[in-house]
Amino acid sequence: MRLDKFLTDCGIGTRSQVKAILKQKRIRVNGKIENSGKIQVKENQDQITLDRKILTHETFVYYMLNKPQGVISATEDERHKTVLDLLDPAARHKEVFPVGRLDIDTEGLLLLTNNGALAHALLSPKKHVEKTYLARISGVMTKEDQERFRAGISLKDFTCQPAQLKILEVNEDEQTSLVEVTIAEGKFHQVKRMVAACGKEVTYLKRLSMGSLQLDPSLKLGEFHRLTPSELKSFEKLGIDL
Repeated sequence: MRLDKFLTDCGIGTRSQVKAILKQKRIRVNGKIENSGKIQVKENQDQITLDRKILTHETFVYYMLNKPQGVISATEDERHKTVLDLLDPAARHKEVFPVGRLDIDTEGLLLLTNNGALAHALLSPKKHVEKTYLARISGVMTKEDQERFRAGISLKDFTCQPAQLKILEVNEDEQTSLVEVTIAEGKFHQVKRMVAACGKEVTYLKRLSMGSLQLDPSLKLGEFHRLTPSELKSFEKLGIDL
């Protein structure tokens, strides 16, 4: 691997910024100052430092975002703020993208990465990766609704796979419900449409989990963190190289 590519992969700057850093003689390879980005380095063997601080090469990066309402799940948009606008500059440099999407008015767990194989596995219908949502409902959800979810609700354009509806709270006076919905697919507006098929309406929706990855409760809306080693382990059963 070329030294300049290694340095950009480490997120220290753009190619032009890396070139300037090299000219400033701030980069050392195995203790020797290098000012040319063309030399070849072994990313897993050579010790490469910036201002004598060791750099670690990263091919893939992983971010957990607690997505707020009003932000769209896209990498760019002319009218709305995107989820990339909430992350650090290294994420944009690494060209991360959201794994799946959350509607503009939906909050909660969103994974962003530049690992296409992981994204494909998490979204593939064959993998049946479950996603759990917390939803506030206008209307009282019933045992009959639970049975319909378990059987697979038929919508105009497709029939949903069997899903789980857990009723957490019911307010008979206000005619509202608080529920958890777990689905193994992610069609457009699916949770909202399933609830609507039962004659009720979703008024608030938040994703809590994706597979074994749980939303970090310490993350406030709009906050993010790099996935921890223990969080990355939740993807091991998918057989993807992380």
